[in-house]
Amino acid sequence: EEEIRRRVAERGFARGIYLLTDPQLVPLAGNLPAWPARLRGAGGWADIAVPAGSWGGSLGAAAKNPFRVAYEILPDGSHLLVGQPTSDLEGFVGRIRIAFALSAALILTIAAVAGISVTRRTVGRIEAINATTRDIMRNGLARRIPLRGTRDEWDQLSANLNAMLDRIEALVQEVRQVSDNVAHDLCTPLTRLQGRLEKAFHHESSSGPHHDLIGETIADLKSILSMFASLLRISRIESLDPKGAFRVVDLGAIAGEVAELFDAAAEEKGGRILFSSQGEVPVRGDRDLLFDAIANILDNAVKHGGPGDVRVEVTAERQEPTISICDHGPGIPAEKRKDVFKRFYRLDQSRSSPGNGLGLSLVAAVVQLHGARIEMEDNGPGLRIRLRFPSVESGSPVTMGCTHDASPLLS
Repeated sequence: EEEIRRRVAERGFARGIYLLTDPQLVPLAGNLPAWPARLRGAGGWADIAVPAGSWGGSLGAAAKNPFRVAYEILPDGSHLLVGQPTSDLEGFVGRIRIAFALSAALILTIAAVAGISVTRRTVGRIEAINATTRDIMRNGLARRIPLRGTRDEWDQLSANLNAMLDRIEALVQEVRQVSDNVAHDLCTPLTRLQGRLEKAFHHESSSGPHHDLIGETIADLKSILSMFASLLRISRIESLDPKGAFRVVDLGAIAGEVAELFDAAAEEKGGRILFSSQGEVPVRGDRDLLFDAIANILDNAVKHGGPGDVRVEVTAERQEPTISICDHGPGIPAEKRKDVFKRFYRLDQSRSSPGNGLGLSLVAAVVQLHGARIEMEDNGPGLRIRLRFPSVESGSPVTMGCTHDASPLLS
């Protein structure tokens, strides 16, 4: 009884209810006026409602709430009841729910941060591979996918792709070397054969039976030697270092010289070369190679562009040095425009004309070496070919010299 009275008197236990009765349920101590009628039996747990102000006011507002109580019969037959407001239990449950909610939010935040980090890392590695493959498609097989040294699956994949690129490059070099060796080895005996035939041709009587045959054979040999020279020239271009001998030159001046060179050929076809340039248009590159590339395109326009003028324009569109060559011929079907840059490829309508199908292959090699790109589109009628070069830093000096190959390689 003393312990119950002490607890009821203490402030820390003021929200609880206590009741000790004798065997006849007469209250002996506690802050509950009477034993609840619904509590029967030897003991257990129950929820009861205690009216506000029913016992000394110590319960306060908490008495308005239901209580959860535990009760039992003591060995001497007295009854003991102890209870707490269910609001306390609900508050505890609420705190547990808040803790669970905060824990779930924290877990979701950590998972989101981890997911974003993994995704960015994955996307970053994929983009590095994509950027390298795009550069390889534009500039050749020299680039490799960078490794980060983490030795994870991405590094293993990058290493495998680099090994595959090494193998492909080696095979391409072997094939190219075979064709170069064949062209180089055959040039010498064919040149000797040409010399002997020319000697026989000049010594042969003009009315001799084999005179015309020797002349046709010499022409065929010249065509073969020109083809081998073209292959070797393309091979040398592809093996050049673009950072080695490049300097800033005027694209307009080079194109103007080429236009002047082919103007007479265009007049024979019933047209003119109409040249225009936006003043000085600097590009970084090799002047001789640019001259040859423009000459090959212009030669094709004159040969296959039909009657009419050929327009050559040099501009600096969107800070990109650009040369456009337009003719009024039959053009090239859209599905075959990529094929014309392959070695020995010729359209059906041009097979009867002189050439070996290597001129545009040389153009493609020069364009790739300079980091430029080729665009083809209909000219309505005819074909428009654009060469777009990377921009040059402002303030770079422009070389205006006139050194170039006087006999450009033509298709």
